[in-house]
Amino acid sequence: MPLRLKDGALAAVLAAASMLTTACSTTPRSPANAGADEAVASSVYAALVADPTYFYRHVDVRVDNGVTDLSGFVWSTAAIYRARQIARDVPGVRQVVTNRLMLEREGRANGTAR
Repeated sequence: MPLRLKDGALAAVLAAASMLTTACSTTPRSPANAGADEAVASSVYAALVADPTYFYRHVDVRVDNGVTDLSGFVWSTAAIYRARQIARDVPGVRQVVTNRLMLEREGRANGTAR
């Protein structure tokens, strides 16, 4: 005789299976990896700030296993492309995947005046 689940029970089983799959696919980082990522992030940020052409002090840098994520505000499209190149050139950066840099225009962020 096949096992039958009510709609609510089936949804609960599917949700639990989904959470278990997600939990198993996330590998914890060792302290050494976390420290290496922090060092790379610091190097990327230092390289950005040292750039003589563009202002990158409003850029946040996150690194996970060498994959660098830049986010924040810059003042031109050229600054976005340059930030990507600067990040790629830093030793330890494997990839710049998520580039969430946004243009800051005329002192406005998210449509509101500062």
